[in-house]
Amino acid sequence: MKKSIIILLVIIASAATTNLIAQVPPPPPPHNGTGNTPGGNAPVGGGLFILLGLGAAYGGKKLYDNSKDSLEE
Repeated sequence: MKKSIIILLVIIASAATTNLIAQVPPPPPPHNGTGNTPGGNAPVGGGLFILLGLGAAYGGKKLYDNSKDSLEE
């Protein structure tokens, strides 16, 4: 039962994302003659590496705790 629910959710999620990909992208913003695009320019790279590092540390801790529990039993 649990496996069929997971398969159903994967099918629904993939069907929903194909509709989102099919939409036409918006036109590019004007350059105002300077070559710079308006807005944006937020530094995403540093925060992304911090989040990936924290996620890896959390996953490593969970793996360590699970292996420690299995050795005690």
